Amino acid sequence: MNENDINALTAWLAKAGLSGEPEDALVSGFCDRAVAAGLPFSRAQVFIDTLHPVYEGRLVRWGYAPTRPVVQEYGRTGSATGASAEDVARWSASPFFHMLQTGENILHRRVVEKSEPDFPVFKDYRADGMTDYIAIINRFAPENAIGEMDCIYSSWLTSRVDGFNDADIAALKRIVPTLALAFKAAALARMTGTLMETYLGRDAGRLVLSGPSCAA
Repeated sequence: MNENDINALTAWLAKAGLSGEPEDALVSGFCDRAVAAGLPFSRAQVFIDTLHPVYEGRLVRWGYAPTRPVVQEYGRTGSATGASAEDVARWSASPFFHMLQTGENILHRRVVEKSEPDFPVFKDYRADGMTDYIAIINRFAPENAIGEMDCIYSSWLTSRVDGFNDADIAALKRIVPTLALAFKAAALARMTGTLMETYLGRDAGRLVLSGPSCAA
C-alpha cells in the first residue's frame, strides 16, 4: 500500500462517514478497498459499546464464514451484569481485556507458534489457518466518553505465511483512526434514532430526525 492508496482510502472513509453509511457498510467497504490496495486482511472485526439497555455493544465482522452474522449485538460481560460465567471468562481472557488493563492501544501477535498461545482464542485462529493478529483500540477523549462507550475496538487477521509486515502495520496505524471516527459517527446516529423512537414513538421520532418542516 503506497501513499496514494492511503490517501484514497482515508478520503473514502471521510466521505462514507459524512454520507451516513451504516457500520457494516463502512467495515466491508474499508476492508474490500484495503485488500485491493495490498493490505493482506483475511478477517476483521470492529465493535463499540452502546447505550442499549440490554445489549452492551455492536460487532461487525468481515471475512468470516457465512454462518457467522455480519452484525451481532452482544450482551453485557461484567460479572455483576447477569452475563454467563462462560461469557465473562471469554472476555477476561481476550486480547482486548488485556489491553484495557495495561493501557495499550495496539497489540501484535503471531498465532502460528506451537507453544501455548497468549490468548485462548488464538487456538481457533490457528485452526482456521490464520497466521498473524493485530488488535487496536482507538480511545475517545475522557470528556467525550458516554458511560462505558469510550473507544472503538478492531482486530485484524491474515493468513499470509509471513504475516503482517512493518509497512502493513504502519498503514493500519494511519488509517484505522479514520475508520474508528466514521464508525463512531454511524453508531451515534443509529443510537440517536433508537432513542428518539423509544421516547417519542416511531412516527414522531422519524419526523424529528427528518429535519424541520415548513409550516403553512
